Amino acid sequence: MRVKTPFYHYDMELLENTLQALNNAIPSPNFKVHYAIKANAEKRVLELIQKYGFGADCVSGNEVQTAIDTGFNPNEVVLAGVGKSDDELITAISNNIHSINCESIEELEVINEIAGNLNKTADISFRINPNVDAKTHAKITTGLSENKFGIPISEVGRAVEEINKMQHLHLKGIHFHIGSQILSMDPFVKLCKQVNTLLEDLEASGVELEHINVGGGLGIDYLNPEENPIPDFEGYFKTFHQHLKVRDGQTVHFELGRSVVGQCGSLISKVLYIKKGATKNFAIIDAGMTELIRPALYDSYHKIENITADSALGIDNYSVVGPICESSDVFGELEMPITKRGDYLCIKSAGAYGQVLSSNYNLRDKAATVYSDEMSLDECLDQQNAELA
Repeated sequence: MRVKTPFYHYDMELLENTLQALNNAIPSPNFKVHYAIKANAEKRVLELIQKYGFGADCVSGNEVQTAIDTGFNPNEVVLAGVGKSDDELITAISNNIHSINCESIEELEVINEIAGNLNKTADISFRINPNVDAKTHAKITTGLSENKFGIPISEVGRAVEEINKMQHLHLKGIHFHIGSQILSMDPFVKLCKQVNTLLEDLEASGVELEHINVGGGLGIDYLNPEENPIPDFEGYFKTFHQHLKVRDGQTVHFELGRSVVGQCGSLISKVLYIKKGATKNFAIIDAGMTELIRPALYDSYHKIENITADSALGIDNYSVVGPICESSDVFGELEMPITKRGDYLCIKSAGAYGQVLSSNYNLRDKAATVYSDEMSLDECLDQQNAELA
C-alpha cells in the first residue's frame, strides 16, 4: 500500500475502545444509541460501529441507504433533516425505518401524501425546537428558536391536531437536538426539564409516545486529546437517567457522532515550505481546508504536533496554513519545535467532520485513508522517508 500526504489515519484500537466504553456506560436496556453517520461515513468505521449493535442516525436518503447496505437494522435507523426531498422520504418509508423525525407541520402533509402513494403508514416523530441554549458555537447550535430546525415547542399542539387528520402517519415519539460539541451537562439538564413538561402536556391531551429521542451533542476534548481520548459517556447518560422522567415502556434514543469517532482520526500532512513573513513564520503544509474545513468554517481548534522534528533544535512560533487559495485556509497559530521543509505534522481529533466534509476544491486530489491495523503511523512515515531517500 503506497501512501502519500496528506492522508487520514484512523486508530482502530481507539475506536474499538471507545465503542466498548460507550456500550459499558449505557445504564438501561431502554437507552438506545444511534450513531450519527454525518460525523464520519467511512466504510470500515461504519462496519465496526454496526458490529457493536448500535443504530444509525441519518440526515439524507443516501445515509439511510448506506446504513442499510452496511448491515444496520432498518428498525434502528432514523432520518432527520429540515429539507428532506421526496426521493429521500420514499427511501425511508420504503425501507420501514424506525422513525422519520419530522421538522415542520408542512412536512407532515408531504410525508402523509408520499406514504399514501406507497400504500404504507410512515412512523414519525416530531422534532421539537425547545429553545434551549447549548452554550456552544453559534454555527453548531440547533435548538434555539432562531434556528431553522424543528417544530417550535409552541406549535406542538397544532401539530398533534394536524396528524390526527392524516391516515398514513403514526406518531411514535418526540425528537430533540440542541447542538454539538457540548461539554457541560447543564444544557442537557435544561433539555430534560423541557421534555418532562412537554410529555405531561401531551399526555394531558391523550397522546402517548413510544420513545423520546434527545439527539446527541456530547463533545470531545480537542485541547487534550491524548489525556482524554474517550468522552465521559457515563456522566452523559447519568444526566438523562437522573433528570428525564421516562414512562413505563418508553425507550430513550441518543444520536452520538463526534463523541464516538472524533478522537480516532488524525490528518497527517507534510511541510512544503517555511516562509518568513513580515510579522510571523508560516509553516505551509500540503493539507488544506479541503481535507479539514472545521478551522476555516468554525474557527475550531485542533491540536497540531510536528511528529518528526528534532526537539533539540529549539522552538519557534508558527502559523500553520494550507495551500488553498483562500485566506481562511489556516489551521492554527502555535509554538512548535523548529520546523523545516519535509517535516510531518499530525493534526489531531480529525475523526469527526474531517474526511466527511472534504472536497476537491482547487481540483485537489482526494486524500487517502489509512487504518492502523493495516499500517501504523510509523510505518506510513517510514514509507514516506524511503521514497525520498
